[in-house]
Amino acid sequence: MNYKIGDLVTRISHKHDILFRIVDINPEVVFLKGVDVRLYADAPVKDLMKSSATSSSDLDIIKENVSKMRLDRSTYFYIPGSVLHIDGDNEYLDRCMNFYKEMNIKANGICLNEIDMPSKIGSLLEEYNPDIVVVTGHDAFYSRRENEYQNTDNFIMCVKEARKYEKSQDKLIIIAGACQSNYEALIKAGANFASSPKRINIHALDPAIVASSLALSDKNKSIDLIEILEKTKYGSEGIGGIITNGTMYVGYPR
Repeated sequence: MNYKIGDLVTRISHKHDILFRIVDINPEVVFLKGVDVRLYADAPVKDLMKSSATSSSDLDIIKENVSKMRLDRSTYFYIPGSVLHIDGDNEYLDRCMNFYKEMNIKANGICLNEIDMPSKIGSLLEEYNPDIVVVTGHDAFYSRRENEYQNTDNFIMCVKEARKYEKSQDKLIIIAGACQSNYEALIKAGANFASSPKRINIHALDPAIVASSLALSDKNKSIDLIEILEKTKYGSEGIGGIITNGTMYVGYPR
């Protein structure tokens, strides 16, 4: 079968578990990018099958989250926390920024190569002074290479640099990691939330879902940790974290 860049495919050897878009082709190997999960992969042509599926609806995810975050706007007014979202993938960044917009959350998005994030996060935090910072992009766990990770070290250094800017985990909430990242190492470095406890892939919107939940949670109350994690695609297998306070101010009268 002939394939071209942009075709949607699945992998036979992985029982068609993930929908990919072809991003490059050479005579023996096809290079793939997850449509909904933050994952790059490659596969031989014979392992691919064209798919008629489309991306999962971001709009459906947005509606579901909005329904879980209804606020009493007839009586009170709200000032949600602000988000700085640093992403290694421009396509996923755009989807997350659209999500924040639909959730009425002030967010600034920056696309950076993961290797450049540690050296630039300090100046970005100074510039935007967010309540919540997301550091995500692409990662992978290589169990056959002495448990190596593609970008976890970059995310760890980024978290440590952010903690130099603000040590308190209540004053600056950090959400870090991508598919299959070293969750324990990221939490130990100072992240409030991180992926991935079970070293699985995460949805492109998962970091934004957690950030939005925190931005719309009362600043004077502890979050419901389990409830927030259950809003993500794979729950606590994909992302975990620590109990902290929200970042939203609630005022009266409206």
